[in-house]
Amino acid sequence: MPLEKQKTVFKYVSILEGLSFLLLLFIAMPLKYIWEMPQMVQQVGMAHGVLFIAYVMGAIWLFKPLNWNFKELLIILGCSLVPFGPFYVEKKYL
Repeated sequence: MPLEKQKTVFKYVSILEGLSFLLLLFIAMPLKYIWEMPQMVQQVGMAHGVLFIAYVMGAIWLFKPLNWNFKELLIILGCSLVPFGPFYVEKKYL
């Protein structure tokens, strides 16, 4: 797969991972703990987990082709743990 296509796929994964994290934190979790409706956490949580793994794998995969140093890789991986972090990565590093 060409590098530009890999970057495009990673951008989409990054955006979707960030959206799923925000959806989980600000909609699904309040539904579960305030209104006792855990169904959304199960569904959104699974989607977020798959997207998180895809994000981490994509970042590691693009580490060498995009000439990121180890510090940049750690920042990119750390951003997956922070709300709005994947959007920062998408703008700054891609």
